[in-house]
Amino acid sequence: MKRYLIIFLGLALAAGVSAQPAKRRNTTSTSPQRTTDNGKKAATSPSADRAALMFPTNDDMPEELVWRRDIYRQLDLTKDANAPLYYPTEPRGKEQNLFTYIFRLMLSGRVPVYEYKIDGNESFEEANRIQQANMGDLLDRYHINYEGDGSRITVLPVDIPSALVKRFDVKEECYFDQRSATYRRRVTALCPVLMDEFSAGDFGDETAAAATSYPLFWVKYDDVAPYLSRMPLMASNLNNVTNMTVDDYFTLNRYEGKIYKTNNLQGRVLANYCKTDSAMKKEQARIEKELADFEAHIWAPVFVADTMAANAATADSLLAAVPEKKSAVARRSKSTDNKESRRSKSSSSAKKPKSSGSSAPRVSARRQRR
Repeated sequence: MKRYLIIFLGLALAAGVSAQPAKRRNTTSTSPQRTTDNGKKAATSPSADRAALMFPTNDDMPEELVWRRDIYRQLDLTKDANAPLYYPTEPRGKEQNLFTYIFRLMLSGRVPVYEYKIDGNESFEEANRIQQANMGDLLDRYHINYEGDGSRITVLPVDIPSALVKRFDVKEECYFDQRSATYRRRVTALCPVLMDEFSAGDFGDETAAAATSYPLFWVKYDDVAPYLSRMPLMASNLNNVTNMTVDDYFTLNRYEGKIYKTNNLQGRVLANYCKTDSAMKKEQARIEKELADFEAHIWAPVFVADTMAANAATADSLLAAVPEKKSAVARRSKSTDNKESRRSKSSSSAKKPKSSGSSAPRVSARRQRR
């Protein structure tokens, strides 16, 4: 009997051990489905979902906003503020720059990319998505060497044009979140731009040089953010510790870029109405000042200052009128005091017996007539 009991307990423990990992595998391997703009479900990498849960740095923008403005910036990666996204220009061990990382994610199909239209506006609809079967056309367009065809495309590290991508176009949304009463700047799209430098000596001038920009594709920031949250970044020359990620870099707005476009009713970029460099710089400074003024005046310090100035003017006018009021009050109080003093004197004189000199008062006694 004891032997049967031991066998039964062993079978129960074996069943529990074999069943529990399957349950765990089902819960951890099932990743939430991501929906595209047209409502279709798209497959999401489990590693990306785990990264998004572990690093929830980018807050979702509320649907209902009282104020929002879309800004497009050009990030020159050769500048010191943006250099962490550019160097190293060639992969060095586990180190790689931002374009190399996004390029590899694009080739593996883990991050969707979208066509760059002639007007420069991004569109994340499924019709504008570059499919894996058409990835070779994109590489042929920009003369990037690759091997294979269709979904099996391999690009050697030496053929990745990471050194030529010296600019990123960034779309950011500046908005006022009325839920938390805060002003926020949020990156929503990235576009790597290939700068093809050539010498004008080919056309007769050996000293001149120029660069032609070729925007490659748009990538939605929410799609690439889970991977950027795992990409370490060294953001300082004085501290070589990789103490932040690329997602932290964009979330904290550590980048610097010139404004080249804003969403407006005419759909124009700054180059359409700024014909000179000075006019362009002036317009960029004006837009930057508008954004800074809005952020600084959320709590209406201008209104408060005007109110304080108005209150100060009112106080000055009241203080100027105070001496006249004081004199009038003093005259009234003085006349009242005189009246009271006269009344008190008259009452005291009426009650006080008359005296002549310093002699004692005389007492008279009337005799009663008989």
